[in-house]
Amino acid sequence: MAWRGCVVKWAKTEFVRSSNITSRSPKLNSYSQQRCGFRREAKRPDTKKGNVAQETKSSPSDAAPGPTPPPRAARPTLFKPLMFTVGFTGCSFGAAAILQYENLKLKVQSAKDEEEAEKIMKGSQDMAHWHEWWNQLSGQRTVTGIIAVNAVVLCCWRIPVMQRRMIKYFTSNPVSKTRCLPMILSSFSHYSIIHMVANMYVLWTFSSGIVSLLGKEQFLAVYLSAGVISTMVSYMCKTATGRLYPSLGASGAVMAVLAAVCAKVPEAKLGIVFLPVVTFTAGHALKALIAIDTAGLILGWRLLDHAAHLGGALFGIWYVAYGHKLIWRKREPLVKLWHDVRSPGRSRPGGGPGVSGGGSGPQ
Repeated sequence: MAWRGCVVKWAKTEFVRSSNITSRSPKLNSYSQQRCGFRREAKRPDTKKGNVAQETKSSPSDAAPGPTPPPRAARPTLFKPLMFTVGFTGCSFGAAAILQYENLKLKVQSAKDEEEAEKIMKGSQDMAHWHEWWNQLSGQRTVTGIIAVNAVVLCCWRIPVMQRRMIKYFTSNPVSKTRCLPMILSSFSHYSIIHMVANMYVLWTFSSGIVSLLGKEQFLAVYLSAGVISTMVSYMCKTATGRLYPSLGASGAVMAVLAAVCAKVPEAKLGIVFLPVVTFTAGHALKALIAIDTAGLILGWRLLDHAAHLGGALFGIWYVAYGHKLIWRKREPLVKLWHDVRSPGRSRPGGGPGVSGGGSGPQ
């Protein structure tokens, strides 16, 4: 009985222990599940990290085709602009030579025979009126017409309806579909009032010197040709460097006028408007401007079109040094041909300008 009581007692204790164990087992099970769950969750970040790593590895390939970059524009061919530059420059100087011939012819005719000149003017009142107006123009009066055209174009930029046409024809860009006509029209185009005022002030300041040096006709030919040539140089530099952006302004033509005067009269004294005490020679000013534009072209400054500035300045220096002899002094064959066309059958053996019949030709 004692043994049985011990067995029963032992069984009861074992039963109590087992019940305690079973009562604790959910806690243990939950704890073990939490640990297993924690371990499993610890493995999941590895898989997520792996996924993240795969995503990061695949992200460059995914990011690359996302926003498709714009197709790189092919470098434009500049054959047509080059031909336009050569043709326009030749036509400018040819027209200037013919215009000078007509003015000289009218003066000679009026001095030789006043009555005959009056008959000619009666037969061609419009031609005589324009000749008289042209002969009254001085250097600054000649520039007044250029300033007026620039002011009109500036006002056109403020008209919203004309924005597309202004961008198409009055800004020069080597990748544009229209490249030849803007080479000359952009030389009369300014979007900023400050830009136009600065260019026209310099042109007005040097107008008397350049007109007295070259004459009205030759000055206009140099100015128009410099605008086209400076744009051509800008086209070439933009195409070579890949910086294909539009440009506008009369800076290239104005730089040609400034450089021509400074190269012809390098000892002339110049000053700054707001600093009249500071003076310097024209030669030093020209060297400083060329150095600044050269640095801007090399360093890629985009505030101004430094290539156009350099093109205009170099053309102005070249013209007063060599171009006048190569172009202007060899205009006699063209003038003689024009004289023969204007007065057929009346030309003298020498083909001089003192021949009557000014009103018989085309006007």
